[in-house]
Amino acid sequence: MTTDHADLTIKALRTGHDELASLVRGFTADDLTHATGASEWDVSQVLSHLGSGAEINLAVLDSALNGTERPDGDFNRSVWARWDAMTPAERAERFLEVDEVLVRRYEGLDAPTRADLRIDLGFLPAPVDVATAATMRLSEFAHHAWDVRVGFDSTAALAPEATRLLLDQTAALIGFLAKPAALDGRQVALAVRLTSPDRSFGLELGDAATVGDTPDRPDGVLTAPAEWWLRAVTGRHAPDHTPASVVLTGDAITLDDLRRVFPGF
Repeated sequence: MTTDHADLTIKALRTGHDELASLVRGFTADDLTHATGASEWDVSQVLSHLGSGAEINLAVLDSALNGTERPDGDFNRSVWARWDAMTPAERAERFLEVDEVLVRRYEGLDAPTRADLRIDLGFLPAPVDVATAATMRLSEFAHHAWDVRVGFDSTAALAPEATRLLLDQTAALIGFLAKPAALDGRQVALAVRLTSPDRSFGLELGDAATVGDTPDRPDGVLTAPAEWWLRAVTGRHAPDHTPASVVLTGDAITLDDLRRVFPGF
C-alpha cells in the first residue's frame, strides 16, 4: 500500500477515536452494560476488546520502531486477562487512554517511517507496512465502534471515512469470510452494485466464494450502500440493521440466504 493510504488511514483512526471517545465520555454506568451489535458483548466488553487490541497493537508497533522482539502470545493473554478483570467503568476509562496513545503513535510517524517501516503482526507470513497494519486496526475499530453505536441507534452506519478506505480490501477476505456451504450446493452468481462510494463487481458463490467481474447474466442483483456491504460480510446484517435501500432481485438467493453465507465470526 502507499504512504498516501497510510496517511488517510491514520486520519481515519483519529476521527474514529475522537467520535467514539466523545460518546463513551457521556456514558452512564447503565450504558456501559447495555447490549451492542456484538450479541455476546455489552458496551464495556466491546471497549475492552478495542482497548486490549490497542494495547497489543501499540506494543507490536513499538517493537518494530525499536527493533526489539515482537510481544508473544503470553503477552497477549496477559493483556486480555487484565482487561477481563476490569470493571465496566475501568474498561471505558482505560480504552480512552490507550487508544489515544496508539493513534498518537501512528500520527507521530514521519513520512520515511510510514513508507519504510515493516511491522511483524505475528499471524501473517511476513511483516507488513504501516498502511497495512493501520488498515487492519481501522477495520477492527470501525466495526466495533458500530457495534457500540447500534446498541443505542438501530440505524447506525459505519463511518464514511472508514468505509471508503476499507471497501477495496474486502475482496481479498471474501474467501475467508463467506460460508457458501450454507446454500446447500446451489451455485449463484450475483451482480453487486454499491453506492457511497460506487462499486460494481460480481460475487460467485459455489464450492468457494470469489469476487470478480460483474457477470453478464447474473442470477440476482444486490444493490446496497457500501457501508452495509462491509457490515454484511462481517455478519452485521440483521434485518433491523438493514436499510430499505438494500435490495436483492432474482429468485436464486434471498437476503436471508446471504446472511447465512456471511455469519460473522
